[in-house]
Amino acid sequence: MYDVILVGHGPAAVSAALYLRRANKTAALIGKDFGALEKAEKIENYFGLSAPLSGIELAKTGLEQANALGADIIEDEIFDISWMGDFTLTGKKQSYQAKSVVIACGSARKTLPIKGMAEHEGKGVSYCAVCDAFFYRGKTVGVLGAGGYALHELEHLLNVVEKAYLFTNGEPAPENLPDKTTAITEKIVEVCGENIVDSVLLQNGEKIDLSGLFVALGSASAADFARKLGVPVENGVILVDEKMCTMVEGLFAAGDCIGGLKQVATAVAEGAQAAMSVIAFLNKGK
Repeated sequence: MYDVILVGHGPAAVSAALYLRRANKTAALIGKDFGALEKAEKIENYFGLSAPLSGIELAKTGLEQANALGADIIEDEIFDISWMGDFTLTGKKQSYQAKSVVIACGSARKTLPIKGMAEHEGKGVSYCAVCDAFFYRGKTVGVLGAGGYALHELEHLLNVVEKAYLFTNGEPAPENLPDKTTAITEKIVEVCGENIVDSVLLQNGEKIDLSGLFVALGSASAADFARKLGVPVENGVILVDEKMCTMVEGLFAAGDCIGGLKQVATAVAEGAQAAMSVIAFLNKGK
């Protein structure tokens, strides 16, 4: 059981970890990549750099710094965060427990530009199986995605639905699909329904009848984690107060996932503030 788990390997997560370790709190940073920072060719508008660095060089240096102070650096893909007195984070490799969590895994991922998708959000298009599976008990639903996160969402749905389709959007179908599941590799071109989803139209002209479509493309985003815990999300941005606190006690967020100026300097400052709030939360619980 960690005092805090930081979801992400970017500047907000690393900044928070540095302050937390100096306050003698056990901490782990869990992520599968460096997010947007990985794509930055050169960074020179950041304090303390005598010469430009690539984003990945800066990110690796940050992780080494956090690790040198005693933070655990874990490479894993987190699918789900739940709370039952303490937090449990379900990853591809294993599960992790912590007294508090800082979500710092970058901005929300984009959905596909499929006709009718945006119009049916909340009307049969969902981004959270844990939140909405109950409404589809005994019905037929679809999951859009092909990776580990999509399969994780599918597991939740199969506890209550009659049948499920896994729409891989042109990707190969995963092996060993669960019972009651059919994989379709043909791309979806339209989400159909008058007021609520009733079917999807495939690229080959075939229509598949559905009561709901769950979007689980790529990896789970910061916004996905927040929604599963009942934290408000607006336009893909997690809502926090000035101290990086969400409405769930013990859950904090920092960096690109909370909007604002998407710069390394901003993320570092928000990570530091989140750490101060985590320290206050943990000390209060002593």
